[in-house]
Amino acid sequence: MTTQTLLTVDHLDLWYSEHKALKDINMTFPENTITALIGPSGCGKSTFLKTINRMNDLVKGVHYEGIISYDGNNIFHSDVNVTHLRKKIGMVFQRPNPFDKSIYDNIAYGPRTHGIRSKAELDPIVEDSLKKAALWDEVKDRLHKSALGLSGGQQQRLCIARALAVNPKIILMDEPTSALDPISTAKIEELMIDLKKDYTIIVVTHNMQQALRISDYTAFFLLGELIEHGKTQELFSNPVQERTEAYITGRFG
Repeated sequence: MTTQTLLTVDHLDLWYSEHKALKDINMTFPENTITALIGPSGCGKSTFLKTINRMNDLVKGVHYEGIISYDGNNIFHSDVNVTHLRKKIGMVFQRPNPFDKSIYDNIAYGPRTHGIRSKAELDPIVEDSLKKAALWDEVKDRLHKSALGLSGGQQQRLCIARALAVNPKIILMDEPTSALDPISTAKIEELMIDLKKDYTIIVVTHNMQQALRISDYTAFFLLGELIEHGKTQELFSNPVQERTEAYITGRFG
């Protein structure tokens, strides 16, 4: 079975005013895979991630050159509806950021934004999203209590469920376990591997062991450049670039 490419990045450059933060990035992302973005702090990983669903549009002075094609269309084209794009390319942030609302209303927020209002439609979306995020059994009896009463790991799974509720194709995750304890981290990692059956996941991680455990592909960024990109096992066991080897063996970063 041939894996379809869902996202293609061609000659992407990004500037914050005069500062060039991304330099000629070229990558493809196959469907139903996990790609880990690794590299030292400030190397462009999160900037790149936020460019994929145009979160960087919110930063003053940002401008792009190049193309990111999602589903065959350039996401930078003037005709693109950014709200619709972010429905298809969801985002989970480093720290859990549930809304100060009930668990139910956190999950229902996105579908309501896109016009789904009736309880009869929302109830199954909420249940399905929480089940996919491996949280349903823990919260099904407290759906109308505040999401802020959940543990950190539960809050992060809630944020994943919230992203799933609008039926995305791609899930972007910016260091989703860096604020969590080891047990919660393991749950999120298991969840990501399970979600890969239905979604394409791109995750920024500082934890190279995590990249090895969960990802099919790894991309190493350094100073805004994509140094190396390939199958995870190959990149870690036999890196092509000296700078990749130096980073993964701990000689810098």
